[in-house]
Amino acid sequence: MNFVKTSFIPENKILIALVDKRITIDMKNKLNNLNINIIESSPCIETYDAISCHPDVTLLKINDNNIIVAPNVYDYYSEKLVPLGFNIIKGNSFIKNKYPYNIGYNVAIFGKYAIHNFKYTDKKILEFLDKNNFIKINVKQGYCKCSICIVDESSIITSDEGIYKEVMKHDIDCLLIEKGHIDLFDLNYGFIGGCSGLISKDDLMFFGDISKHPNYNEIKKFIESKNKNIISLSTEKLLDLGSLIPLI
Repeated sequence: MNFVKTSFIPENKILIALVDKRITIDMKNKLNNLNINIIESSPCIETYDAISCHPDVTLLKINDNNIIVAPNVYDYYSEKLVPLGFNIIKGNSFIKNKYPYNIGYNVAIFGKYAIHNFKYTDKKILEFLDKNNFIKINVKQGYCKCSICIVDESSIITSDEGIYKEVMKHDIDCLLIEKGHIDLFDLNYGFIGGCSGLISKDDLMFFGDISKHPNYNEIKKFIESKNKNIISLSTEKLLDLGSLIPLI
């Protein structure tokens, strides 16, 4: 069975990434030094401030050319991304302030898998997943992309025990780490998926310094076992910025 290429795993080193507009100067400079240009996200004023600029809250790049975007920010991303050759599809789910009405696009897709609380997944994303025969793993956690650091087509890192228990029923290698130790503006803590992103098939990037995480040794061993390099974008504590979205 063939599966489409998924959005969070680039085949080549990326040239353009979508990031939270609140990215720090140090992180922005490091990306520039890596010859990666950035497009800053649009705030979604309908949801709460800590996640309002997280790109993985308002859109999902489902494959090379297609991006499903919440109606709240559709005009902004159409203006920014259509000139780059993307097909911007307006989703059905309007982002609202409180959970679970702000999770419709926060789906983790990698390899042949999609992980989400599918009760709340945007209808157009569900149509895409079903049409392309993804294995849908349903979990209680709605912020799945925030909660999941994608390492490769069958390997992830998470601090969510519910996700861990479910993926272990499938052919997925998962490292379970401690909760916390990641900043998220005015909230208690953020998540490992939200502070990470692949910038090539060989390089996994972190917003901040991953070596400051208490599970760093286990994380490093796990990532290197998958033949990936670790790139920390700054010396700061890890910061959940709603994932780095590889574009081109």
